[in-house]
Amino acid sequence: MSYFVYILKSQSYSKYYVGMSDNPQRRLSEHNQGKVTATKHYRPYQIVLIEEFPDRQKAHFREKYFKTGFGRKVFMKKISS
Repeated sequence: MSYFVYILKSQSYSKYYVGMSDNPQRRLSEHNQGKVTATKHYRPYQIVLIEEFPDRQKAHFREKYFKTGFGRKVFMKKISS
Protein backbone atom coordinates (compact mmCIF):
# COMPACT_ATOMS: atom_id res chain seq x y z
CA MET A 1 0.00 0.00 0.00
CA SER A 2 1.26 3.46 -0.87
CA TYR A 3 1.05 6.47 1.39
CA PHE A 4 0.90 10.07 0.30
CA VAL A 5 1.97 13.35 1.80
CA TYR A 6 -0.29 16.11 0.57
CA ILE A 7 -0.33 19.87 0.91
CA LEU A 8 -3.62 21.72 0.86
CA LYS A 9 -4.11 25.41 0.24
CA SER A 10 -7.14 27.25 1.50
CA GLN A 11 -8.99 28.97 -1.33
CA SER A 12 -10.33 31.59 1.10
CA TYR A 13 -7.24 32.35 3.20
CA SER A 14 -3.49 32.18 2.70
CA LYS A 15 -3.23 29.02 4.80
CA TYR A 16 -1.56 25.70 4.02
CA TYR A 17 -2.06 22.31 5.62
CA VAL A 18 0.34 19.37 5.41
CA GLY A 19 -1.07 15.89 5.92
CA MET A 20 -0.56 12.21 5.19
CA SER A 21 -3.03 9.60 3.97
CA ASP A 22 -3.36 6.40 1.98
CA ASN A 23 -6.18 8.10 0.03
CA PRO A 24 -5.57 11.85 -0.44
CA GLN A 25 -8.75 12.46 -2.48
CA ARG A 26 -10.93 11.03 0.29
CA ARG A 27 -8.97 13.05 2.82
CA LEU A 28 -9.46 16.25 0.80
CA SER A 29 -13.19 15.58 0.84
CA GLU A 30 -13.10 15.19 4.65
CA HIS A 31 -11.23 18.49 5.01
CA ASN A 32 -13.71 20.29 2.76
CA GLN A 33 -16.70 18.82 4.61
CA GLY A 34 -15.40 20.24 7.90
CA LYS A 35 -14.65 16.85 9.47
CA VAL A 36 -11.07 17.88 10.38
CA THR A 37 -10.90 20.25 13.34
CA ALA A 38 -7.59 21.81 12.30
CA THR A 39 -8.87 22.89 8.89
CA LYS A 40 -12.62 23.40 9.15
CA HIS A 41 -12.45 27.18 9.65
CA TYR A 42 -10.47 27.81 6.45
CA ARG A 43 -12.47 25.80 3.89
CA PRO A 44 -12.54 25.14 0.97
CA TYR A 45 -9.17 23.57 0.16
CA GLN A 46 -7.44 22.35 -2.95
CA ILE A 47 -4.48 19.99 -3.22
CA VAL A 48 -1.37 21.81 -4.42
CA LEU A 49 1.22 19.04 -3.94
CA ILE A 50 1.16 15.26 -3.53
CA GLU A 51 4.16 12.98 -2.99
CA GLU A 52 3.89 9.18 -2.94
CA PHE A 53 5.85 6.89 -0.60
CA PRO A 54 6.13 3.09 -0.43
CA ASP A 55 5.45 2.91 3.31
CA ARG A 56 3.91 4.86 6.16
CA GLN A 57 7.19 5.51 7.96
CA LYS A 58 8.76 7.33 4.99
CA ALA A 59 5.60 9.34 4.41
CA HIS A 60 5.45 10.31 8.09
CA PHE A 61 9.08 11.43 8.03
CA ARG A 62 8.40 13.65 4.98
CA GLU A 63 5.23 15.08 6.57
CA LYS A 64 7.18 16.04 9.69
CA TYR A 65 9.90 17.60 7.52
CA PHE A 66 7.37 19.76 5.64
CA LYS A 67 6.09 21.03 8.98
CA THR A 68 9.50 22.46 9.89
CA GLY A 69 10.60 25.97 8.91
CA PHE A 70 13.08 24.72 6.32
CA GLY A 71 10.65 22.12 4.99
CA ARG A 72 8.03 24.83 4.53
CA LYS A 73 10.49 26.82 2.40
CA VAL A 74 11.13 23.71 0.30
CA PHE A 75 7.45 23.00 -0.36
CA MET A 76 6.71 26.66 -1.06
CA LYS A 77 9.45 26.58 -3.68
CA LYS A 78 8.02 23.35 -5.17
CA ILE A 79 4.49 24.68 -5.48
CA SER A 80 5.53 28.04 -6.91
CA SER A 81 7.45 26.51 -9.84
